[in-house]
Amino acid sequence: MDLAFTPEELAFRDQIRSWVKANLPADIAHKVHNALRLSRDDMQRWAKILGSKGWLGYGWPKEFGGPGWTAVQKHLFEEECALAGAPRIVPFGPVMVAPVIMAFGNAEQHQRFLPGIASGEVWWSQGYSEPGSGSDLASVKTRAERQGDHYLVNGQKTWTTLGQYGEWIFCLVRTSTEGKPQTGISFLLIDMKSPGVTVRPIKLLDGECEVNEVFFDNVKVPAENLIGEENKGWTYAKHLLSHERTNIADVNRAKRELERLKRIAKAEGVWDDARFRDQIALLEVDIVALEMLVLRVLSAEKSGKNPLDIAGLLKIKGSEIQQRYAELMMLAAGPFSLPFIEEAMEAGWQGNFPGGVVANAPLASTYFNMRKTTIYGGSNEVQRNIVAQTVLG
Repeated sequence: MDLAFTPEELAFRDQIRSWVKANLPADIAHKVHNALRLSRDDMQRWAKILGSKGWLGYGWPKEFGGPGWTAVQKHLFEEECALAGAPRIVPFGPVMVAPVIMAFGNAEQHQRFLPGIASGEVWWSQGYSEPGSGSDLASVKTRAERQGDHYLVNGQKTWTTLGQYGEWIFCLVRTSTEGKPQTGISFLLIDMKSPGVTVRPIKLLDGECEVNEVFFDNVKVPAENLIGEENKGWTYAKHLLSHERTNIADVNRAKRELERLKRIAKAEGVWDDARFRDQIALLEVDIVALEMLVLRVLSAEKSGKNPLDIAGLLKIKGSEIQQRYAELMMLAAGPFSLPFIEEAMEAGWQGNFPGGVVANAPLASTYFNMRKTTIYGGSNEVQRNIVAQTVLG
């Protein structure tokens, strides 16, 4: 296993670093580095900047308009963007549904959907989870009944991240009740402006509406929006979930947040506490180990070997690291991390924050928000069972 980057890869990294430095808006980077509220405009502005360069679909092959980068180049691109303070690319379009459309969609669907995803013009949402279907995704109940040239969709999706901004949504829908639950699921693309689609934001404790409920009441969806074959959606969903769970690991964001943790610890005077520095060191070791695991997969891909099916393992470790750095930030600030002032999450807020350090404003809400990471994308308990069965045997 060769984990050293080649001279060509290091030159590529320098190229990406220079481009991001020149093109990432300073106001957006400031918000990201300080965990302030990002607006829809912030996220889409960066997406369109990447789209104009042809890099929003940075993982895409050249035949679909992507840069055709190697796995290592993709990793270096993600790392440089994260360390510079770029927002995470909203993954539902370019990272999740696009590979499914490429792999299982037809030529007309390629031409119809991929350009809007690549440019950042069209905001996609994910319609997987339901009130009774989370980690047990095969139990979805949202129905799609074929009626001539269209499907009639009825049901509900929940925990739809940023669904209030969505223009299109890819959904797992039940088209048959015969046989095993997995065999009756189809993969359908739905225009969220269609009559009968209702989005209801779920307001969280911190005042944010990060997640939503989406209701479908006799929504007519053209049959041409079906990806692949009817009742084969479970196969396509598994293809997508490997992208989602690898994306959740987000080792590069962890490296950026580690540096933020160190800044907070120094500002709060706990950096001189050897016991606290020990905790930061343990976290850093875990982040390095996660990065080595990612690079191990990339090294296997580069050499043509078949890497272990460890997307679930990346998700487990990555989500635990996210929870740990959020916890340590809050512990560093102590009681000054506890007050909740919603307005302090906005860039440029000039009010008085207890303790005088506005940088502490997001710490508690981030800590509580991060409790979700070991649940979404397939709970870690379920992921451990999958790893035990597929990797350990």
